[in-house]
Amino acid sequence: MARTRVLPESARSPGRVETESALSLASRMPRLVLEARRVAANLAHGIHGRRRAGTGESFWQFRPFVTGEAAQRIDWRRSGRDDRLYVREREWETAQTIWFWIDRSASMGYASDLAQAPKIERAIVLGFALADTFVEAGERVGMLGLMAPRATRRIAETMAQTLVADRTSLEESLPPQAPVAPQHEAILVSDFLSPVRDIAAMVEGISSRGARGHLVMIVDPVEETFPFQGQAVLHDLEDGVSLRIGDAASWGRAYRARIEQHRAELQELARRRGWTLTIHRTDRPASEAALRIMTLVSTSRGTNTGAR
Repeated sequence: MARTRVLPESARSPGRVETESALSLASRMPRLVLEARRVAANLAHGIHGRRRAGTGESFWQFRPFVTGEAAQRIDWRRSGRDDRLYVREREWETAQTIWFWIDRSASMGYASDLAQAPKIERAIVLGFALADTFVEAGERVGMLGLMAPRATRRIAETMAQTLVADRTSLEESLPPQAPVAPQHEAILVSDFLSPVRDIAAMVEGISSRGARGHLVMIVDPVEETFPFQGQAVLHDLEDGVSLRIGDAASWGRAYRARIEQHRAELQELARRRGWTLTIHRTDRPASEAALRIMTLVSTSRGTNTGAR
């Protein structure tokens, strides 16, 4: 039988003063940043050089001159080596902005002995690793409601400091509904156990001006399989209520069906808005989810390169 535990508030609340400092998220931040760097090192750094013609400064390729183009576009040095005229093309290098939001509400403190890490730690590592990769690729990274976009090479440390200083959003299960600018993208990392209508309202608010987005659902394997039998007591970590059940195996069948329905509704919501949904179990490596999200971001921009 899988054992479970719930991290105390001090383990999710890096901005609060507590006596059990060894359990605080602030004390674990250096380790999480290092882990995020390791994950980021496994990702391709190819988002910025998007391998298409544009107005950047980096050389991409030579291509034959097309009749009707301005003559000043001809690269005469390259053309002098052949009997054709060539144009020097540059890569498209317009920096874009990626907005992150990482759920630190009570339900993210859940962990079972089947998981490699608590949900909150996996969410932070995944967010930091992706942010580091995007900044390395030339993008700007911000945090919804917490940090303006920036492109510092120490983005993981900057995000960690922002979370440590934040004392306001610990119990928020969903990000603010403020619209994100067109061509920007939002990456929201949570367990998304809120009612679908609330998640839909949030997605509508963020994407109302045309921004793209990606929902990353962090799931403990026990939450997905519910491998319990006999009598059990279930605790709602958000509202503090409890439910005693007499036949956990029977109740589990209904629970799994409800989880499937919830995810199907989230998938449909994402499809309608042109967003994506990624489900990541904490018994799997963080690099798997990071690679998928990098690929989805690249695909959403209509490119063929991205994470490899």
